[in-house]
Amino acid sequence: MDNVITPPNFSAPAVTAFFTTRHFHKDSKHIKGFLAEICGLRQEQIFLPIQKHTNEVHNLQDSSEPVIADAVITDKRNLLIGVLVADCVPLLVHDTVRKIMGAVHAGWRGTASGILMKTVTAMREKYGSLPRDLVLAIGPSIRQCSYEVDEEVRNAVSAATGPGSYYKKRGEKYLLDLASANRIQAVKAGIPEGSIWRSDECTYCNPDKFYSYRYARETGRQGGFIGMW
Repeated sequence: MDNVITPPNFSAPAVTAFFTTRHFHKDSKHIKGFLAEICGLRQEQIFLPIQKHTNEVHNLQDSSEPVIADAVITDKRNLLIGVLVADCVPLLVHDTVRKIMGAVHAGWRGTASGILMKTVTAMREKYGSLPRDLVLAIGPSIRQCSYEVDEEVRNAVSAATGPGSYYKKRGEKYLLDLASANRIQAVKAGIPEGSIWRSDECTYCNPDKFYSYRYARETGRQGGFIGMW
């Protein structure tokens, strides 16, 4: 597909994983219909949670009705699950042994509440996934160069993440890199460093390629999507 980014560490033949750019679809309100058309699926085969910056992880089984959650895991095949973002971090995870997949939306609140680590825990508890068998892709998001936050936000994220170069002080504010914080949290959760891929593209610095809420204040959405067949 055109205008998508395919993480190189997702190489299983029965798995489709990709991050979109702003050029992939024209109207994020109708993303499910567009994805169905492009991917040759029925809309019922596409699941997007109702994102509210929570730390809720939804285990998708029989019902495809949308629920409030910012992460989705499932063992179901012939489904595409995903999250929508416009600066926040989209994360895709796949258990290469037990064939489980997940999609995670991590803004600063989700990162501060350890939503990725909670997703890894849910995959283990629901399906027996071992962190050593997981591969993770971290999609484009606003990066440290452009994400200025106050001390309260920095403290919340660092409490969940620990020390690291993902933040630095600038005057009375901090420059924060949520993608790097989530990478650290992934390693803390047991995912091997060699199984993690991270995009280096910044949504704020590339407004012609990605939607950025901080850049435009009112904007559309791109996303991260994964399916098993």
